[in-house]
Amino acid sequence: MQMNTRLLLRLAIIAVASFGLTAGILAVWPKPDRQAVGVGESPDRPAGTGESLIGGPFALTDAEGKRRSDAEFRGRHMLVFFGFANCPDFCPTALVTISQALETLGPKAEKIAPIFVTVDPERDTPAVLKNYAQNFDKRIVMLTGSAEDVAGAARAYRVYYAKRPLTAPGEYTMDHSAYIYLMGPDGKYLTHFRHGIAAADLAAALGKRL
Repeated sequence: MQMNTRLLLRLAIIAVASFGLTAGILAVWPKPDRQAVGVGESPDRPAGTGESLIGGPFALTDAEGKRRSDAEFRGRHMLVFFGFANCPDFCPTALVTISQALETLGPKAEKIAPIFVTVDPERDTPAVLKNYAQNFDKRIVMLTGSAEDVAGAARAYRVYYAKRPLTAPGEYTMDHSAYIYLMGPDGKYLTHFRHGIAAADLAAALGKRL
């Protein structure tokens, strides 16, 4: 895994500030004055009993422009995270954590399909994601697609995201929930991990499932 100096510096700053910010930003829910896309219940608030409502089919485009579906990952555990390439803190932190956990797992990591789904398809084209992927483990599959494709995947995983305008005209960021989902070899939900989990703890939890 190779990360550029600028990203490492950013992550060092995040490490100092993220603990206090996590409670307020981690699970952002819709506000009346914003339109939320892909809104679903938090994994911590299961609806009813029986089989989990988290997860489902998706058809998206990877960083090489190839169409990818959830079906091709059957037989492996999917580790799924939703974010965006311009994310200043939570997304690179999560992807570095996933990258380090995969390294820790060694050969066992081959049983995992790590997947990043953008919530900002407007900016995150395959070319942008291909460049972004260079900062993390090469096994992470970067996915984008049309607004409708991304919204469908987010709904399936009960992920919240919404565009939030910034001060400068035309500029914006994305609010989004920040869970890492673990899906079984059959594509069904097993568990999720909160933002801020240590790479060693993530690797240990994954190792018990493999």
